[in-house]
Amino acid sequence: MGFPYTEEHRLFRQSFHDFLAREITPYMRQWEKERQVPREAWRKLGEQGYLCTWLPEAYGGSGLSFEYEAILIQEMAYQEVDIPVFLHSDIVVPYLWRLGNDEQKHRYLPGTTTGEILTAICMTEPGTGSDLAAVATSARRDGNSYVINGSKIFITNGWDADLFIVVAKTGNDPNPHRNLSLFLVEDGTPGFAKTKKLEKMGRHAEGTAELAFQDVRVPKENLLGEEGRGFYYLMQNLQQERLVAAIGATAEAEIMLQEALTYAKQRKAFGQPIGSFQYNSFRLAEMATEVELGRTFVEDLMLDHIQGNEIVTKVSMAKWWCTEMANRIAAQALQLHGGYGYMEEFPICRQYQNVRVETIFAGTTEIMKSIIAKQLGL
Repeated sequence: MGFPYTEEHRLFRQSFHDFLAREITPYMRQWEKERQVPREAWRKLGEQGYLCTWLPEAYGGSGLSFEYEAILIQEMAYQEVDIPVFLHSDIVVPYLWRLGNDEQKHRYLPGTTTGEILTAICMTEPGTGSDLAAVATSARRDGNSYVINGSKIFITNGWDADLFIVVAKTGNDPNPHRNLSLFLVEDGTPGFAKTKKLEKMGRHAEGTAELAFQDVRVPKENLLGEEGRGFYYLMQNLQQERLVAAIGATAEAEIMLQEALTYAKQRKAFGQPIGSFQYNSFRLAEMATEVELGRTFVEDLMLDHIQGNEIVTKVSMAKWWCTEMANRIAAQALQLHGGYGYMEEFPICRQYQNVRVETIFAGTTEIMKSIIAKQLGL
C-alpha cells in the first residue's frame, strides 16, 4: 500500500528540499573536506523548525508525527547531505523525551530544537560492540553523585555534541541486563574528554569521535530513567532507530538508481548508450525492482510504527535487507559508471563510501538475523 502522503506532506517536502538546496547542499562538499559541519548549519536547521519536529510546541517542536522526520531523512539522502540530523532528532533526543523528568526536559529539550544543544549517545566501546550487556564503562554511586570511568568509540556526532547519553554499568547482578544505566553528561564536565576525531571510509562530516571518562562526577539527578533499566530502555528505543536506518538506506538506494539510469542513458560505448546493452538493462531492471520492494516495505512499517504497533521482527528484517540492498545498488551503480565511478567528483563514489557502514550501525546484519531467528522460535 505504501504510506498515504498528503498535500501537506508534499509542501513540507518541497520546503525542506528548497532549504537544503539554498543553505546546505552547496557547502556540503567543502564541509566534508574540512571534516566539520559548522554549528551555524545546525542553527539554520533549528531556525526553520527541522530539528526534533515531533516535540510538542511547549518544548520548541512542532508536534508533527514521524512521517515528517522520514521526509527529512529522505530529502537529505537525495541531496547527499551528510549531517547526522536523524541521530540527534530521532535516536538520541527521544530517550530524553521518554525517560527524562520535568527538570531534565525543561533544561535540555528547547535547545535541541534550535541547534544550541546537539546530542550523541555513547554505547560502543573499544572492546564492546553489539553485546551491550558487556559494557565495561562504570558509574559508581558516591554520595549524591555518580563517578563515571571508561571509554567509548565510534560515537557519531561525538566531536560536536554538547550533551551525551552515556551507557554505564552500575551493578553486578547475575543477569547482566540489569546492570546498565543511562546518564546525562554535558560537554565540559571535568574528567570528560573528546580524545580523537576518527578518520573513516565515508561520512566524513559526522564528527565521529573517541571519548574518555576519567573520574567524571555527575549529580545523581543526571541519571536518566531508573538505575539498572538501561538495557531495557535501549531495546525499546532501537525499534525506531532501525526503522530510521532502513528509511535512509532505501532513500540512498533510490537516488543511486536514478544516477545510474541517467548515466546509462547518456554514456555511449560502441556507438550506443550503455543502458541499451541487454546485460546492463537487466541489471538496472533488477536494481529498480529491489528499490521498489524496499520502499514499499519501509513505508508500510512507517505506518505501523506511527500507529503504535509492535514491529520488532519486521523492522529487523527491514534494517538488514534495506541496508544490504543499498550496498548492492551502490556497487552495481559504481560498476556501471566505470572509471568515472571511482572519481570523488561523481556522487556515486561518495555514496558508495557512505553507505557501507549502514549494515553495521544500529545493529549489524548478523544481529538482525539473530533477532529474527529468535522471533521465529529458533
